[in-house]
Amino acid sequence: MSRKRTPDQESTETPTAAVAESPATEAKPEGQSFVEKVGQRKSISVPDPFGIATDTVAGVRLFESRQDRQMAIKFGEGRPEDKPSQAVIDTMKGAGFRWNPVDRIWAHPVRSDSAMGTRIDAEKLYQDVCKMIRQEKGIESPEIPF
Repeated sequence: MSRKRTPDQESTETPTAAVAESPATEAKPEGQSFVEKVGQRKSISVPDPFGIATDTVAGVRLFESRQDRQMAIKFGEGRPEDKPSQAVIDTMKGAGFRWNPVDRIWAHPVRSDSAMGTRIDAEKLYQDVCKMIRQEKGIESPEIPF
């Protein structure tokens, strides 16, 4: 049953005031300036480490980690049975790569003064190592795609 208000009773409702829009909630016009657009840009995240090249037949992968600042070569899944031959290991060591037992990769640091050269050398080493492993396995060695 609803109650009706008699003229001598006060209203329980509060009057609504007009809410003014703040400048932050106002819509910007379509013609934004360059400076306004730059402030709105959102960064795109890139996976880290990211794969550069993979030879599935040889079981070799080349990675770069920008966060750790290193190039990495991984054989198979890094298990003991995926260990390359001693000739491949000597080639890796000769190129400055070192075994990282925690991540099970061969890693080489990337320094800012020689970053491009390190990346190029790592890609050449990757191709040489893939060629060596393919020869050891007796697999025809076509051009290794990047």
